[in-house]
Amino acid sequence: MKKHISLFFLAACILFILSGCGGVNKKTLKRVQLMEEKIQNPSTVDELKQAIKKFERRAEDLIATNEQLGVWYKILATRYLDEQMYAEALDALQNAIHYYPANQNLFYYVGVSAGYLANASLDFRATGTNSERERYLLLAESGYLRAIELEPRFARALYGLGVLYTFEMNQPAKAIPLLEELLTIEKKHTDGMMVLARAYYMVYDFDSALAMYDKIISTSTAKDRVAEAEKNKRVVLDAMYQ
Repeated sequence: MKKHISLFFLAACILFILSGCGGVNKKTLKRVQLMEEKIQNPSTVDELKQAIKKFERRAEDLIATNEQLGVWYKILATRYLDEQMYAEALDALQNAIHYYPANQNLFYYVGVSAGYLANASLDFRATGTNSERERYLLLAESGYLRAIELEPRFARALYGLGVLYTFEMNQPAKAIPLLEELLTIEKKHTDGMMVLARAYYMVYDFDSALAMYDKIISTSTAKDRVAEAEKNKRVVLDAMYQ
């Protein structure tokens, strides 16, 4: 019990210092450590060994505290995503990434959240521009790209970025290699096939678009998906012979 109280006190002190000063006040932190561990100026070998052990234990406690904070932020972000509260999710994800900067899932969810917020961003003042939407689109792109950098065969991130490039950023040429890679990982990813066919159509690669729609028609068991592919195929054929 004493250890838990001490750990909480140390974490509270550090959080207070960080939030109040924008960084760690080294003198204050040292004073807190001395007060907690009751180590003044070790000089003998035994005193030095004792000091090392105590500060090693303090470091382990601090690591455990940070790990728990990171977990809490991840859970909080997930709850916000479940409730479709994407702005709040982004704040929680930013904090979680501080503790887990190499977690590809966190960056993927940044892409998802920012993408939804981009679609919800309107030019309420009728200025003719929408810088907020552009900012969220760039944030979504960077989130997906970082997720893929960390896990090159991350299917969900490949698909998410492919959708973003095709439908939101009007950059289908960038989407094509991502979606082609996705289909080497999940060969029956019909959603990915549909987006890829659309991207082919947008860059005027009609033959590839037709081939992809034919593949969907011949392999999909979902009647509505087959009907959508057949409809889109007719659009491509009309464009070819205009």
